[in-house]
Amino acid sequence: MDTVFTSQRIRFVSVSESLIADYLAMVNDVEHVARFIGLSRRSEPITAEQERRWVQKKLAEDAAVFSMLEKATGAFIGNIELMDAANGKAELGVAITAAMQEKGYGTEAIRTVVRYGMETLLLRRIVLKVYPDNARAIHVYEKCGFREYDRTADDVFMEIVK
Repeated sequence: MDTVFTSQRIRFVSVSESLIADYLAMVNDVEHVARFIGLSRRSEPITAEQERRWVQKKLAEDAAVFSMLEKATGAFIGNIELMDAANGKAELGVAITAAMQEKGYGTEAIRTVVRYGMETLLLRRIVLKVYPDNARAIHVYEKCGFREYDRTADDVFMEIVK
C-alpha cells in the first residue's frame, strides 16, 4: 500500500482489498461505528464480497478516499473520504474503528484531509452531515473549524469554507 500523504501519527493510503477484514470489522460494528454512518439500519452485515466491490469501485473512480494506518504500528484506524468533489466542493465522510476512537486520530485526520482537499484538490468548501445525537463528532468537527449551517430533526449540516 503506497502512502498518499501523512500527518504526525497517520499514514493515509489508498483503499485496498488487503484491508477488507479491517473494513468489515469497522462497518459491521453497530454500536461504535455503523450507527453513526447510516449503516445500522441494515438487516444483514456487509459481506466481504460487497466490501470488495466497494473497494474496486472507489479505486476505479480514483475517489479521494483513504485508509488510515497508525505510523508507529501499522494498525488500521479507519477510512476518510472527500465525496462527490465538484465545483470546488466536497462532502467529508469519516469512520474510525472503536479501538482507535478517543485517541485524537479523528481530529488529526480531519485537519489533514481538509488541508489536502483545499490545497491539493483546490476545494473551497467542504460540507458534512452528522446525527444530532453524535455530540462527540460535532465537537471534533467544530474543533477542526467546521460550523453548523443548517439542522433538521435527523441531521446537523456543517461546513468549512476557504
